[in-house]
Amino acid sequence: MGKKATKAADNMYYLARSEAAEQNPDFSSREKAAEIIGIDRTRLARIELDTIPPYPEEVKAMADAYNVPELCNAYCSKECPVGKNTVKKVSIDDFDRLALKVLGSLKDIDALRASLIAISEDGIIEESERPAFQKILDSLEKISTNANALRLWAVKNIRMS
Repeated sequence: MGKKATKAADNMYYLARSEAAEQNPDFSSREKAAEIIGIDRTRLARIELDTIPPYPEEVKAMADAYNVPELCNAYCSKECPVGKNTVKKVSIDDFDRLALKVLGSLKDIDALRASLIAISEDGIIEESERPAFQKILDSLEKISTNANALRLWAVKNIRMS
């Protein structure tokens, strides 16, 4: 990209467009990027300058055009009123690192399964079982987060959906 927009330097949408411009010079200008995405140039500028929030469909269009699928996850986990409380932010590492994280989060799956069976066999989670149940939930969250990061890596790098 030609010159850096200092006011937008920390904005995730600007950073995604900057990253995309390294592969496609059309994204070097807001005008061309806005045309490709299908939104008004001034709207894209205001999104990148954090003066207005993007609509979910605009985030999806940017993520697709820039090939930055993690943009949707970042939007959902940081900006969406519903997602802020339900979606965990993930970061995309290199494939080998992500694979190790997934495998690491799965290493105690048999113990988790046995613990869940023991807790659920009477149909009631007793007070004494709550710490073990919380550990199960935490482990499942870690598995989910790592699996989602691996899925986003695949979407970004081998065009899987």
